[in-house]
Order: sequence, then structure tokens, then C-alpha cells
Amino acid sequence: MDFSKLKIIIAREYLNKVKKKSFLIITFLAPVLFAGVCLLPSLIMAGAKEETKKVGVVDYTGFVADSLVDHQTVKYISLAGADLGMSPELKPDSGKLNALFNQCGADAIVALLPIDSLATQLIATAYSYKDLGMETSSLIQNDLNQAVENHRIANYERETGVNLTAAMADVRSNINLISMKVSEDGSIAVSESGVLSILSMILGMALYLFIMMFCGMVMSSVIEEKSSRVVEVLISSVKATELMFGKIIGVALVAMTQFLLWVLLTVGILAAIGAVVGFDSLFGMATADPTGMTGDMSGIAVIFSTLGTLNYGSLLVAFLLFFVFGYLLYASLYAAIGSAVESEADTQQLQMPITIPLMIGFFISIYTMKAPDSGVVFWGSMIPFTSPIVMLSRIPFDPPFWQIALSLAILIGTFVLMAWFSAKIYKVGILMFGKKSTFKDLWNWFRQKN
Repeated sequence: MDFSKLKIIIAREYLNKVKKKSFLIITFLAPVLFAGVCLLPSLIMAGAKEETKKVGVVDYTGFVADSLVDHQTVKYISLAGADLGMSPELKPDSGKLNALFNQCGADAIVALLPIDSLATQLIATAYSYKDLGMETSSLIQNDLNQAVENHRIANYERETGVNLTAAMADVRSNINLISMKVSEDGSIAVSESGVLSILSMILGMALYLFIMMFCGMVMSSVIEEKSSRVVEVLISSVKATELMFGKIIGVALVAMTQFLLWVLLTVGILAAIGAVVGFDSLFGMATADPTGMTGDMSGIAVIFSTLGTLNYGSLLVAFLLFFVFGYLLYASLYAAIGSAVESEADTQQLQMPITIPLMIGFFISIYTMKAPDSGVVFWGSMIPFTSPIVMLSRIPFDPPFWQIALSLAILIGTFVLMAWFSAKIYKVGILMFGKKSTFKDLWNWFRQKN
């Protein structure tokens, strides 16, 4: 392999990609879009709050309606003396029900029917012209349960003379468990599994998207040059393997450049926010002494304290290593597929066997949140076609170093094997035109002698 020619191909591929407007737009807008995606659920939930609904209550028990308390989204109307004309099957008379709706102007009418004479068991049915929505239905149900519970407590206290409310308040407990991690040197730090689970999911998803995006870029570049017949001119000057590896490495450098810019932009945004709101208020909780924390520790404090204990240097190195070699593994396969077709529409059949392992790795990485040391997750982090995503999602849970090293070694060895396999297919397929290739064709190209 002529490394001087390889450098020229790498430089050409790199400059061709970074000079595109799409690269600049994605690079500088991605951090902003990511922040927007993080805030979007909160904005949607804030804008999706239900309007206040009037709920009429036909109380055949005689004690529930007066105990119901209005909320911001629910206002109760006691319909004392109203009759729905209930049948033996506990169905209301439709005429009387419609008349009651017109009379009280309610959005829903709740009928409360006692099952036994002591009203210890009730049937609650809500009637409405439109669906109440999950939040409103849940709120009404909780209010009804609370009203019945209060009634039973009052009856018990009246009959026995025991202050059951005070007794329940005395025995009720509200324990907030804080997870502490003890390191080998004896230091103690907050380590909340929920925060680590979310970080694990983000890392797995990010690596999955990055591999798919940049490997797709390699395949598109190969197809573009083949369909335009530019590759015929290039092959006359360089070897096919030099062209393939030049493309793969060039796109890898594009990915590293983009990733580095994203890191710098993110640090810049955090620095700007810290300058405005103060670094102490932004990062102070992350450096708090965990031994002095109590059960009243807030959720935000737990998040910052957990994030503050992570080794970001090791996390960054692990991300780069598993991304680089995971990308190289899949990029070589995508380049082989690109050389076998003349348009992206023909890639679906050949691309599926490569895409499925990536998807399996992504699904296993989601399960990592629940059981990072389970058998499925362990083997998913060892199998090279899923290990880049799965092992990276295990990193926040601090797996043994030997597992990380073994996973990386298997991944590198598999990349070398697949690169050799793909190069043999690429140098034949890149000059094949006019025929839709199949897996049998790829196998025959691989078996061809030089």
C-alpha cells in the first residue's frame, strides 16, 4: 500500500466533507438542537396541561360528595337529590342523564353506588361526552379513594374512641435512600443508579447514531463515485484498497473533528451559563461532601453529585476507542456494500444483515440500565458487532477493566478480519456495472484470487 497516495485520498475525502454547508450547519447547530430536544418534553408537558373540568357527582352513598376538594383542573359539583334512573344492571336512564348534563353544565358526571348497606365497597362510574384524559381520570379516582378512606377512619374513631389519624401519622415513615459508592481507596461518593442509567442510555444511543451516520456517509460516497464513473479514473491511479481505506479514514477524521467541535461548543455553552448564573451555583452541588448529606437531599443535588464523581477522562477515552474501532468495523462493511451497487435504492437487501446487529446492540444497551452485569449484557459487550454500543453503555457502571480490555481486543481483531474481507469484495465490486449484486456475488468476489 502506497501511504503517500493514501494520504492524498484521506485529505481529499476529509476536505470534501468538511467544506460542505451541511457539515458546518450540523456541527454548530447540533448542540443547540440537543439542548432543545432535552427541553422539548418539559415544554410539551407544560403546554399540555388540561383545562379545568366541571365534574358533577351523583352520590348515592351520602358521604363522598361533600368530602371532595376542588383542584386546579377539576371542580366538583354536588348533585344532591339527582336521580339517574339506575336499572338493576346499574345503567342510567339516557334521557335523565342527558337532562342532568344540560342542567348542571358539567363536563362529566360521576355516579357513586354502594355495593353493600354499609357502603364499604363502592362502584364509581364516570359519564362524559368526551374522554376525560388520563390525568383527570386519575385525579378523580384518587379523590374518591381518599374521601372513602377518610370516611372509614372517621367511623372507626367514632366507634372506638381511638385517634386513628394521629396514630397513622406517628407510624408513617418516609425514607429516602441515597446510594453511596465506596472506592478502593476508601473514599465515599454519591452514586445514584437512576442518573447512571440515563447516562448509559445517552451514551449507547449517541454511539449508535454516530456509527449509523458516518458509516452511511462512507457508503454514499462510494456509491456516488461509482455511479458517476469517477471511480474508473481514480482506480487507474491508485489501488482499490487504498481508495477504500482512504475514504474510511477520511470520514473517520471528519467524525473526530465534528465530535471535538461539539465538545468545545458544549464546554463553551456551560462556561457561558456558569458566567451568568455563577459557577458555584452551577457546579457547587457536584463537589459537596457526601458524608454530610441527609435523607432530605434534593433530586438536583443527587444528580450533580453523581455526575461529579464520574471520571470524565476515562469516559471520553472509552467513547473514542469504541467509536473509532466500531466505526472502522462497520465502515469497512458499508464500503463493501457500496461497491456492489450503483444506487442507494439497491442497498436495502445487502444492508439489512449489517444493520440488524447494530439494532440488537442498541436494544441490549437499553437493558443495561436495568442489569449492567447480566449475562445478556455481558455477552453483548463481548460480541464485536454489538460491543461498541453495549460496552460503552456499561462504562458508567464501572465494569472490571479486564472486560473492557477484552472487549476492545476482540473488536480490533474483528475489524482487521472484516477489513480484509471487505477489501477483497471492494476491489472487484467497484468496477462491476449493469448487474444487481446478491450475497452470492459478494461471496464469489471474495473467493477470487488476485
